[in-house]
Amino acid sequence: MGQPIEILKSTVVGDVLVIDTDRSVSGQDGFTFESVAQAEALDIFPARLARQLFAAIEGITHVFAASNTVVVGRNSVWDAATVGAAEEVVRGFFVFYGDEEAAAAAG
Repeated sequence: MGQPIEILKSTVVGDVLVIDTDRSVSGQDGFTFESVAQAEALDIFPARLARQLFAAIEGITHVFAASNTVVVGRNSVWDAATVGAAEEVVRGFFVFYGDEEAAAAAG
């Protein structure tokens, strides 16, 4: 249930990954999280996304979400695998269960 977020563009600039999407994950105000503890302190969509990114990717130093852009800093190089992992977290953020679970729930 839910729709995947479309990744419009991902750009690596040094140790930062900028992901532009077709969907907003926050309001106009941006939210920055520099640790899992900061992300756990709030129960809002940007914090939930930050928690998932911290859990999925090693070495994250911060997550910033504003409107349809997610910026993820890392203390090591972004290679194709880690970019793909971050994109997958963002892409699936609003998907609460996949096709198999949806079919099982439907009967």
